Amino acid sequence: MRALGVLLFLIFYVYSYAQVVVGQWNDAVTPVMADYVERLVKEGEKKNAKLIILELDTPGGLESAMRDVVKSMMNTYIPFVVYVYPSGARAASAGAIITVAADIAVMAPSTNIGSASPVQMTGRDIDETMKKKIVNDMVAFVRGIAKEKGRDTKLIEKMITESINLSAEEALKKGVIDFIASDLKQLLKKVNGKVIKKKNAQIKINLQGDEKVVYVEKGFREKLLSILANPTLAYLLLMIGFYGIFFELYNPGSVIPGVVGTISILLALYALNAIDVNWLGVLLILAGILFFVLELITPTFGALAISGVVALLIGSIILVDPSSPYGDIPLKVIVPVVLFSALFFLSIAYLGLKAQAKRRLTGKEGMIGLTGIAETDINPKGKVFVEGEIWDAYSDIPIEKGEEVKILSVEGLKLKVTKAHRKKD
Repeated sequence: MRALGVLLFLIFYVYSYAQVVVGQWNDAVTPVMADYVERLVKEGEKKNAKLIILELDTPGGLESAMRDVVKSMMNTYIPFVVYVYPSGARAASAGAIITVAADIAVMAPSTNIGSASPVQMTGRDIDETMKKKIVNDMVAFVRGIAKEKGRDTKLIEKMITESINLSAEEALKKGVIDFIASDLKQLLKKVNGKVIKKKNAQIKINLQGDEKVVYVEKGFREKLLSILANPTLAYLLLMIGFYGIFFELYNPGSVIPGVVGTISILLALYALNAIDVNWLGVLLILAGILFFVLELITPTFGALAISGVVALLIGSIILVDPSSPYGDIPLKVIVPVVLFSALFFLSIAYLGLKAQAKRRLTGKEGMIGLTGIAETDINPKGKVFVEGEIWDAYSDIPIEKGEEVKILSVEGLKLKVTKAHRKKD
C-alpha cells in the first residue's frame, strides 16, 4: 500500500509539476490563431504552468481575431509572454497589438514591430469617415491595454495612426516591449523574478531553472485551416469547385466531379471568408464562368468567351490585394488558370458544335453513305457486307463480286447500293 501511495504521489507530482508552456504561431492572425491561443491557455492552466509563451511571427490579419487572442491572454491567471521570434520575424499590424497586450512583451534581435493602421483586407484604404471611427476605436482599445501594462501609450498609438515601425532595439528603448532575448533560454533567465500585475493581483514569476518546457503543437484541424487560409490555394479550390460542379451538370450521374466540386467550393468559401477577400472579385470570377457556360449553350462565336476571359482575369487579380497580410495570388498562377478555363470551355463548345453538325451514326439514316463489299454479283440483286453484317442489296447498275459499294438508301431490310468506284485488291 505504501508503494502504491508513493507511486500515485509521483504520478500526481509529475502531472501537476509546474511547467513552461510554449506555443508557436508564424502565420496571419485569423480565427484559427484565436482558437489555437485559447487551446494554448487551457493547456497551460491544465498543467498549472508558471508561464505561457507564444513565439510570434505574423504579418497581421483580422481585427476580430486579434481581439479574441487578446481576451484569451488577458483572462488567464498565468503570466502570458509574447515573444517575437526568431530573428527576422515581425509583429506587424494586429500582431503588434497582440504583442503589446502581453503581460511581458519580448523581441528577438533583428525583429520589428508596428504598422498597425487599419485597412480593408482588400488592401485599399478605408474612406475617411469610416477610417476615423475604426482608428478611434482601435486607439481607445490599445490605449487601455498599454496603460495597464505600463507601456508608452503615445508611441503605441502612433503605430495605429501613423503606421510607425520599430526595430527590437527601438521598441525596448521607447518602452514598447520589456526586453530583448536571443533565444528561449535567455528569455526564461530574464523573465525570472519579474513582477506583473494581473487580475488585480501582483504575480512574481519564480522559476527554479529546472522547469519542463512543453511545446503545444498545432492540431490537425489548425494545420489544415491554416493551409486553407492561403489566397492561391483558396483561388485554385474555387476554380476546381466550379469545374467539378459544371462537369456534374454537363454529365449528370458522374457523381465524383460533383462531390469533388462541392467539397472544393465549401473549402474555398471558408478560406475566402477567413481571408476576408474582395467579394467583387468572387462575383466577377463567377460571372466569367457563367459567360463561358452561356457560350456553350448559345454559341456567339467567341463574344461571350472573350467576356468570360476579361471577367475572370479582372476578378482573379482583384480577389486579394498584394498588400494583404495573407499575401496575394501571383500572376504566374492567374494567367494559366484563365487561359486553361478559356481553352477548356471553348474546347467543349467546339466538340458540341461538331457533334451537332455530324450525321447520325445509328438507325437507318446512320447507314446512308457507308461503304461495304459486294459478297456476290449484284445484277440487279445480290448481297453486300457492311459493318460486319451481310445485307440483301440491289443496284441500278451491275456490280461484280468484290467491288466496293456505297449505300444510297435503306428500304426495310434491303439496301440500295451503287459502285464506290474502287475495287477490292
